[in-house]
Amino acid sequence: MTGPDQTAARSLWRDRRFRRFWAGQSVSQFGDRITELALPLIAISALNASANQVAWLTALIWTPNLLAIFLGAWVDHRPHKRRLMILADLVRAAVLLSVPVAYLAGAVTLGQLYAVALLMGAAGVLFNTAYPPFFVRLVPRASYVDANSKLSASRSASHVAGPAIGGILVQALTAPVTVLLDALTFLMSAVLIGRVRVDEPPPASGDAAASSLLQRAREGLSFVVRHPVLRAGLGCAATVNFFTFVAGSGLIVLFASRSLGLSAAAIGIAFGIGATGSLLGAVLAPRISRRFGVGRSIVVGAVLFPAPIALAAVADGPLWLRAGALSAAEFLSGFGVMLFDVNLNSLQAAVIPDGMRSRVAGAYSTINYGIRPVGAVVGGLLATLIGLRATLLIAAVGGALSLLWLLPSPIPRIRSLAPHGTVGTTADAGDDDKRPVSR
Repeated sequence: MTGPDQTAARSLWRDRRFRRFWAGQSVSQFGDRITELALPLIAISALNASANQVAWLTALIWTPNLLAIFLGAWVDHRPHKRRLMILADLVRAAVLLSVPVAYLAGAVTLGQLYAVALLMGAAGVLFNTAYPPFFVRLVPRASYVDANSKLSASRSASHVAGPAIGGILVQALTAPVTVLLDALTFLMSAVLIGRVRVDEPPPASGDAAASSLLQRAREGLSFVVRHPVLRAGLGCAATVNFFTFVAGSGLIVLFASRSLGLSAAAIGIAFGIGATGSLLGAVLAPRISRRFGVGRSIVVGAVLFPAPIALAAVADGPLWLRAGALSAAEFLSGFGVMLFDVNLNSLQAAVIPDGMRSRVAGAYSTINYGIRPVGAVVGGLLATLIGLRATLLIAAVGGALSLLWLLPSPIPRIRSLAPHGTVGTTADAGDDDKRPVSR
C-alpha cells in the first residue's frame, strides 16, 4: 500500500481510510467531553474532594506534555507509528475501565483518579507525537486544510453537544458507568485506526538512529527554532495560549457571575454559543483559506482568538447587553481559534520533513502546552492584584500582540499548500526541508 498522492486534492468524503480515522476521532472526542464532567464528579461526590484537589486532576492531565520533547524524539525512531496510536488508545481505555471497576468494588481513591489523569495525559502525548507522520501518509498534501477542518469540526461539535450528553448520561447512569462509555470510545478508535492501512517508511538508520534520546530531542527543538515558519508559528501559538490561560475559563466564569451579574444558565448558554462559533470556524476554514490565503487566515485567527475577551471585559448596561457581549466574545473567539488552528496545523504538516515530525511535535507540545499552567497562575495573581476586569483586558491585548511573531515571518505571504512555489528562506531551516508551499 502506498501513501496518498501528495500533489493532488481528492474528496475526503470518498476516502474510506480517512472516514474510518475521522469516525474514530469523532467518537473519542465526544467520549472525552463526557469524562471531563464525570471524573471530577466522582472525586466530588464519592471522595468529597476539595476545589484544589479537583484542580489537580486537570493539572495532571497536562503534566506529561512537559516531557513530550523526549517522547517525540523516541517516537521518531520507532517503526509503525499507527501501532503506537492504537497502543495509546488501548492504554486510555484500560485506564478508564479501572475507574468503574474500583468504584463498584468500593475501592476508588483520589490517588487512583490522579494516576488515571496522569496516565491519560501520557497516553495522549504518545498519540499526539505519533499522529503527524501518520497524518501525512493518510491525507494528500493539497487536502491538509480540508482534513484538519473536518477533524476540528468534530472536536467543536463535541464541545457543543458533549457536555449536555454527558450531563444526561451521568444523571441516568451515574458517573462511573459514564466513564465506562468513554473507555469504549477509545476501544472503537483503536479498532478503526487498526483498519486504516498506510505506507509507513522505516525510520532513519545509521548515525541519526544511534544518537542519544537527548540529542534527538535537542535536534527537534533546534529545528523548530531555526525554521522561520515553525519558529513564528510556535512563538505566536505559545503567546496566545499564555494570555488566553491568563483569562482562563475559570476567571471568565467568575467575572461573568460576579461582575456581569449573569446566572449560571446565562453563562452556560454563552459558552454554548461560543462552541457553535468554533464549529462554524472549523467548517468555514478551508473556504476562507482558499479565498484569502492560508497565511492571512492564520494572522486573522491569531487576533480573533484572544481579542474578543475585551468585549466581555468592557460589557456594561442592561442584563441582555451584558449577556450578549459575553456570548459574542465567546462566539468570535471560538471562530478565531479554529481559523488559527486548522490553517497553522496544515501549514506545519507541509513544512516538517518526514524524519522530524514526531520530535518536532514533541518539542512544540512541550513549549506550547507547558506555557498554559504558567498563564493560569499568572492570571490568578493578576486578578488578585488588579482585579478581574483589568486582567481580562491584559489577556485580550497581550494575546492579540502574538501577531508580532507572524508579521516579519514568511507566514502572511503563504497563499496555499499547493505543490508549487517555496516557503521563503527555507535555507535557514536546513537542507532537510525542501517541501514547497505556494505563495
